[in-house]
Amino acid sequence: MPSARKLALEVLREWSRGQAYAAALVDEAASSAGLASRDAAMLQTLVYGVLRNLSLLDHWSARLSHDRELDPASRWLLRLGLAQLLILDMPPHAAVNETVNLATRARGFINAILRRAEREKSELQAQVAELPPHIRFSHPGWLTERLESAVGTENLTSLLEWNQKAAPTYVRLNRLHPQAHETVPGLPDLTPVGDEFFRCAHPPREALGDGRCYAQDPSTALAPLLLAPQPSMRVLDACAAPGGKTALLAQLMENAGVIVATDSSASRLRRLSSNLSRMKVANTQAHLHDWSRPELPDFAKEKFDAILLDVPCSNTGVMRRRIDVRWRLKQEEFTTLAASQLALVKSALRCLKPGGALVYSTCSLDREENEGVIEKLITQHPDVTVEAARISLPHQSGHDGAYAARLRRG
Repeated sequence: MPSARKLALEVLREWSRGQAYAAALVDEAASSAGLASRDAAMLQTLVYGVLRNLSLLDHWSARLSHDRELDPASRWLLRLGLAQLLILDMPPHAAVNETVNLATRARGFINAILRRAEREKSELQAQVAELPPHIRFSHPGWLTERLESAVGTENLTSLLEWNQKAAPTYVRLNRLHPQAHETVPGLPDLTPVGDEFFRCAHPPREALGDGRCYAQDPSTALAPLLLAPQPSMRVLDACAAPGGKTALLAQLMENAGVIVATDSSASRLRRLSSNLSRMKVANTQAHLHDWSRPELPDFAKEKFDAILLDVPCSNTGVMRRRIDVRWRLKQEEFTTLAASQLALVKSALRCLKPGGALVYSTCSLDREENEGVIEKLITQHPDVTVEAARISLPHQSGHDGAYAARLRRG
């Protein structure tokens, strides 16, 4: 059986090809190798430890090697070894020897660099505080500047520090399940964090499996609570999969009224339907529809009292949870995303009754995707007004980042 370090190196090199997400690669590698839970956890720690700290690891590597040019295999191996020694605080003997043993070339060079890093560990770590934020916290420089523009200079360091930490698991109590209120709060390893959300030391698998609770971050409640649907309403959840917000809407509506939940992907829609069934949602119809298309579906001929539109976005509010985001994003994508987001809002607005409310939401912190889209919308649609807007900054709320704005059609 391959070691966790060998698998971590393979995962990192596969990830660098840009075709797959880190979480999926880690899960696939652990499953294929038949790793025990302890080794699977170490594999994830190694991979995530490297990817969260790429810029810092490369800074150390350049300093220790006097900027020597490295082939890709040696570069990833050196990153893996330095992460173990300087960030993850793994036993030096194992970190150095087992990493060096994975080398197919430049073995002596890698051994020398890691031995030097072990000797100079205190000095290297002490100098981190003096590094520029984009190196210290391993975010691309352009993205660091963009985040600073979004949250302010005074919040930047706190946000970047937040993104470097592992994301906890949260569950929401599902009041639509008759046994949930009596049984979920008493489960072991759950810590209440408000609004019937709980932080989990270990996921309550049985309660998740039978629908008494659902795994989702507390930030996901921002948009449904701002929409505040009533039991008598006809509501559209326009980008609904995987269904966490839809289920919360159904709970707020006491499983009465009608929710039409749509998604543009058939596979995501199947997942949505499965989740809603498990969570005892009874007032929801699921339909396949892409709101970027010009034609309106038959189910939209009867207009809606309220609409929730949680649009695809850059995910800059959830970079702590989604390890790939900071390295996969490109600066030009924000303008493209904002244009598609504006088109989706305008499309959904056609289905809203006069006097109805639409909540636009993202898991982004970026102004161009949030306030920028709303400003363009109300310029083009003077009959639309902004009633309220909320943003959750993760380092302040303690949860993922999110934005929501409630619009009223006049």
